[in-house]
Amino acid sequence: MTKDNSYHVAVVGATGAVGQKMIKMLEESNLPISTLKLLSSKRSAGTKVDFKGKELIVEEATDESFTGIDIALFSAGGSVSKRFAPEAVKRGAVVIDNTSAYRMDEQVPLVVPEVNSEDLESHQGIIANPNCSTIQMVAALKPIQDAFGLSRVIVSTYQAVSGAGTQAVEELRDQTRQFLAEEEVTATILPVKGAEKHYPIAFNALPQIDVFQENGYTFEEMKMINETRKILHRQDLSVAATCVRLPFFTSHAESVYIEIEQSGIETEAIRHVLQEADGVILQDDPLTQTYPTPQSSAGKKEVFVGRVRKDLDHPNGFHLWVVSDNLLKGAAWNSVQIAEKLMEKNLLLHEK
Repeated sequence: MTKDNSYHVAVVGATGAVGQKMIKMLEESNLPISTLKLLSSKRSAGTKVDFKGKELIVEEATDESFTGIDIALFSAGGSVSKRFAPEAVKRGAVVIDNTSAYRMDEQVPLVVPEVNSEDLESHQGIIANPNCSTIQMVAALKPIQDAFGLSRVIVSTYQAVSGAGTQAVEELRDQTRQFLAEEEVTATILPVKGAEKHYPIAFNALPQIDVFQENGYTFEEMKMINETRKILHRQDLSVAATCVRLPFFTSHAESVYIEIEQSGIETEAIRHVLQEADGVILQDDPLTQTYPTPQSSAGKKEVFVGRVRKDLDHPNGFHLWVVSDNLLKGAAWNSVQIAEKLMEKNLLLHEK
């Protein structure tokens, strides 16, 4: 931290899709930044990136890269986070990690600032950014839980290909051209890069995101289940997830069924709570066909909710449609929000 109360910030994975969004979100944030260091693998080092009108050169990440750094935003893969995050903390930085490396570590807070910012107060140098699909869902669920209690969640996701990385985005473009030209459609990335079997995503739906676990759920689905319980401090909460990849580029959509604990609650009460929730925008008017879509939510920082309605069979059951930009609120913006909240609470390592 400098004498004028500004911060030295690093972005690890600066040339990736999320890293680039992190840089853009830092430009738009309230965080006073004196220096920004951009880090990557040796292969991407030397890349030039613009930040607030200045050209910055991406450097290869080493242990010493974090000397003098106050805040380090990581989005370069779990193995990179495991390798460098402890070294960054040793040198006085607070790490905000956008991978799954530390999410379920009991010593590491898993934070969505609108939901559980108080968990930041127990951090020991590393803070985990949740899975993109989890973030938008808990942003909608937390105000409902606070107002009416929550006993069950069943979610089906409809996720953009950008959640699988830039290669998946390019594959969707290539497959779309192949399909429309009536050529053979080639698949090498989805549903899981490096797997024995691949399926086309263009004009298709893939009911697999990440690898299957022994219980028949995918890793993505288990992330949603376990992370939701941790963030909401509800290990007793009944959660089930089915995660599906669809052929669009940006924003994840979710059909969420919930059961609340209070009886006699009507749809308008749920709508009112969501309308007042921090970081949530209610777009819900069946008469005018008003509801959020992946396209309408792309490039925006908020979580959008629509199609709020009461279940026809369960008296305490409700359905929601939740949409958010997976690269912004689902990753880069949530990470920068955590940094802002650390500053606001004086919780950076040299301030604690």
